[in-house]
Amino acid sequence: MNKYFEEMDATIIGKRLRELRGEKSVAETAKALDLSPSAWSMYENGERIPRDNIKLRIAEYFHRPIHLIFFTDGTHRS
Repeated sequence: MNKYFEEMDATIIGKRLRELRGEKSVAETAKALDLSPSAWSMYENGERIPRDNIKLRIAEYFHRPIHLIFFTDGTHRS
């Protein structure tokens, strides 16, 4: 198995999404991604992991590879 695609951790993903959002508001980011603010908040809070098509939109919006946002190699566990 490719080392980048070993696991997804909602908490780590949420932290990454919060960092990527930076100074933009939740509402502004959600609107740009055609999401509800509550859905974006759930992703940031680690309550949900986006579906694959939404992962792609997020990666394109932030100009980051999908694997760097959504996957870990197992070394980032708390």
